[in-house]
Amino acid sequence: MPLKMDESVFPIESPFHSWMLAIRPKTLPAGAVPVLLGSALAAADGRFQLLPALVALICALGIQVATNFINEIYDFRKGADTAERLGPTRTVAAGLISEKTMIRVSLSLVLVVFLLGLFLVYTAGWPILVIGLFSLLFAWGYTGGPYPIAYSGLGDLFVFIFFGLVAVGGTYYVQSHELAMPVLLAAVAPGVFSVNILLVNNIRDIDTDRKVGKMTLPARIGAVYARRLYVTLTVIAYLVPLLLYLEGYSLFGLLSWLSLPLAFRMKRELYRSEGRELNHVLAGTGKLMTLFGILLSLGILIQY
Repeated sequence: MPLKMDESVFPIESPFHSWMLAIRPKTLPAGAVPVLLGSALAAADGRFQLLPALVALICALGIQVATNFINEIYDFRKGADTAERLGPTRTVAAGLISEKTMIRVSLSLVLVVFLLGLFLVYTAGWPILVIGLFSLLFAWGYTGGPYPIAYSGLGDLFVFIFFGLVAVGGTYYVQSHELAMPVLLAAVAPGVFSVNILLVNNIRDIDTDRKVGKMTLPARIGAVYARRLYVTLTVIAYLVPLLLYLEGYSLFGLLSWLSLPLAFRMKRELYRSEGRELNHVLAGTGKLMTLFGILLSLGILIQY
């Protein structure tokens, strides 16, 4: 049954607001930034193609949103989204969107992404079909199926692979029809930032996740080590522009270091925040990923 909401805490929302809650805009940088970076690398190598880049962006965002929708369905079924939850309202559990409607919209979105992806398959060949099918399988398998990835502690690894290596590498490939190791090196940055977004979300939910057997990485290793991992991954991200310079890309990629003040602020807030306060850190980590990605992409495009 849907959770009954205290209207003093959860006012009746408009359908638009309900769908915005389900889309989770603060997580969308995980889908957009890798495409931006992959396209910048393609442009720097003289391989940029506008239409494949735009279709790749739409598909990446579509898969991100579909993952969020499917997550709502299965977390509701498994009882993970309860009244004790400290994160933003989950629309299916709260009764704002019916499970039936969410299933129908999720399937429609997956179909649209698949059909758009066929254009990329047509332009870049069968490897994109394989990438696309595995990406859609991940969107479902993250919280669905008999062995949901999110409940096993492996979610962070799969997020790094799909929102880092696959997203950046795939974006580059659909424009250049080949793939080089420096591209996968660049993909590490959005990959680890995407993991950090997930880490903050799961640090916040450690107690409620453990109660329903959702053993995320933070639920397994504890908040202390999860926070340390966040800091380590942030350091790795900031090493990427320097390594790209050593691989022959523009030194102006170091413009991404202008985002360091925000990174230090997020680290400080992560260690000072608990419970619902971590929602601000989650949003801030998304902003950090966006700022870093834009600056790195712009820097790569500056030739000297």
